[in-house]
Order: sequence, then structure tokens, then C-alpha cells
Amino acid sequence: MPKSVTLKDVAAKVGVTSAAASMALSGHERISEKTRAAVKRAADELGYVPSSAGRALRSQRADAVALIVPNSSTHVFGHLYFMHVLTGMSTAANAHDAQVIVSTNADTSSGGVAYERVMRSRTADGAIVTSAAIDDDHVQALVASGLPVVLIGNYPHLERAVSVGIDDVAATERLVEHLVTVHGRRRLLHVTGTLDHQTGIDRRDGFLRAANTHGLAEVAVIEGDLSEASGAAAMEQILGEQPAHDGIVFANDDMAVGGLRVLRRAGVRVPEDVSVVGFDDFGLARVTTPGITTVRVPAEEMGRIATERLFGLVDGRPTDADGDAPHTELPVEVVLRGSCGCDDDAEQPTP
Repeated sequence: MPKSVTLKDVAAKVGVTSAAASMALSGHERISEKTRAAVKRAADELGYVPSSAGRALRSQRADAVALIVPNSSTHVFGHLYFMHVLTGMSTAANAHDAQVIVSTNADTSSGGVAYERVMRSRTADGAIVTSAAIDDDHVQALVASGLPVVLIGNYPHLERAVSVGIDDVAATERLVEHLVTVHGRRRLLHVTGTLDHQTGIDRRDGFLRAANTHGLAEVAVIEGDLSEASGAAAMEQILGEQPAHDGIVFANDDMAVGGLRVLRRAGVRVPEDVSVVGFDDFGLARVTTPGITTVRVPAEEMGRIATERLFGLVDGRPTDADGDAPHTELPVEVVLRGSCGCDDDAEQPTP
């Protein structure tokens, strides 16, 4: 195995001390520009890679941020949402020469493990939390711990916590508005996400609010769990009901895919007999027949902005220019495809 290049090797090549070489690589003003350039050139030529552990020890920073997902590892890596969030986090972390650590727990009965691993180990300078249940007290404890924390999503019970999210209520209202005003649908069903999470509650409330606004008397709600299987089960449950629903609002695209499969097998035509819409647009909605009308959630952008805000907290900067707006709300797009009766890939900005 070839011997790794050390700082001492770089210093010897230039003819300076190891301390001077270290200061040169960090851009210290006590070292002349000429020497700094020579040291950096020597480091490049020798292939010297600075020790991240050494940098962290000198700066008292870990040069890492954690993504805490208090769910099972299957849920984490089996859903495209998390891959988008991780991509956004990694983009921002790379720009800060830091790494991303994922902390989760396979045993959902001991959800505190994911939090404690980060708080006690000191392996991360700060943490981002996503997909926490509304009754998860560990989130509040983490925010109160003093560790820099940014939450992805909406946490109305933690108003002062720094967070990044979208308006799920307004986005779902927009979907219902489209079904009613453009396609004349009046008998609507909503298949919810998990109602122990704020996202599930907000999308359900958006559906009910829009139904009330338009005076819809024939509406129903079935609770799902965001899986294809639960979307399929919801459709099995309503098949044969009279009068039949003429519009179905799924809380995510996975359930919509499962629902479409059952409807097609039962001979129900989409969109002729019933309009179908989903939520997320992480990929599945584009490959079904027909394509699924949905809301495009900027998960990668949420991950990137959450990480940038986290580095701001780590560096002691205010949460924003005024220091009084902890929540960042990102816009979303309604993407109109064939499942509602529109032509594919027409986008409408959501206010």
C-alpha cells in the first residue's frame, strides 16, 4: 500500500515548517501570499488530503450535519422523498466541506434512539429532522437542547423553531379547486396520509376546506398510510358504492398508483368515469397510464435550504435577514396530467 502523504511531506518540499505549511493551507494572514501559493501547489502535486478529524479538533467542529428520521430504515430508504432530501442536503454540505450523517432507528418503538445518537455523540454540528410524528416529544427536546436544529415540514406547536416546508393545505385546496371548476367533479373522496403526521392532517384539512368552499355535499375521507397497498385497499372499499365518486384526491402519488391499478382492473375508466389526483411528483406520477395530476413538492430544494439555514445557525447567524422569521415556505406547482382529464405536463404555479 502506498504511503499516504503527510503535512510534513508538503512542508519539506517547500522548505518550511509543518506549522507554517498548516497555516498556509488555512489561508492564515501571517504567511505571505508567495508561501501560501507554494504550499498549496506542493500539496496539489503530492496529492495531500488534509485530515478532516484534525480540522474538526482544531476548530471544535465535527464538519458534519445529521439528518434525523425517526422511522424505520425501510421507510427511509424505500421512499423517493428521502432520496431527494438527501441529495439537497449533500449539495449544501459539500459546498461547506462537510458530510451528511443519517440517524434513524429500525425499531419504531424506541424512536428516541435516532435523536440521542446525535445529541450525545457530538458527531454532528447540527441536525435536520424530517417526518416526525406530531406527538414525538423528542423533537421539542432536541430543539431545546441547544444543538442547532432545522425542521423540514410544518410544526405549528413549535412556532419559534427554524423550519422549511410547503403549504400542504393550500396546495390540496388547489387540486380540489381544479377538479370542481375545470372538470365539474362534485362527489369527491380523499384518501389521507397518516394522520399522526402534520402533513397528513394538513392535506386532509385542505381537502375539507375546499369542499366546504364549493358547497360539496357528497364528500368522504378514508385514512391511508401513504403506501400503494393502502391506496388499492381504499379503492376496493368504495367499489360498488352508489352514487360513485367522480373525483379522488390521494394524499400522495404512491397511493394513487395503487388506486389506479384497482380501478383499471374493475373496469372504471380514468378520467372518463372518475378523475384522480395525487401529491409529490417524485417520479411515479409520470410513468403511469394515464399520467397522474399531482403537486410537485420541491423536496431536494427543501433539503438544500434547510442545510444552508443549519450552517447559518452553526455559525451563529440570525435565522434570516431580520432575525424574526424562523419558517421558510417554498412554492409548489400543480402538474396537470391525464388522470384528471387534462393534457399531460401542464404546470400551474400554486400561490
